[in-house]
Amino acid sequence: MTLEPITGQDFVALAEFRYQIRKFLHFSEQAARNAGIEPQQHQLLLAIKGLAESQQEPSIGLLAERLQLQHHSTGELVDRLEERGMVSRSRAPADRRQVLIHLTARGEGELEKLTACSLAELRTNGPALVRALEAVIRRSHGTH
Repeated sequence: MTLEPITGQDFVALAEFRYQIRKFLHFSEQAARNAGIEPQQHQLLLAIKGLAESQQEPSIGLLAERLQLQHHSTGELVDRLEERGMVSRSRAPADRRQVLIHLTARGEGELEKLTACSLAELRTNGPALVRALEAVIRRSHGTH
């Protein structure tokens, strides 16, 4: 693979893309805090729901991978959410050593509100994020 020289436009495109990502993440983090939970807890709730909806079992290990956290850090997040009544644990039927995480009704309700906010924000400001990503991708495919 031959790398093309990096141009000023590459820096502009990548900087804009990262800015748009940070804007959305900042919005999402603030929405979580306003709802009384930490941003990583919100991410964990979303990961649990997303895995369950895609027919994958939300184990601590898989959730750690999805959040890009260490296994023990994910376990601590689960502990805090379990204390707040937002998640519960169960043993996997096939492998009793494996712990699965499930949303409770309270966790579902909080996630529903936060997801509605996130989707509204993406519908409003998502096109700028898409344009920024397209500018980066065009460059990586050799079109300017």
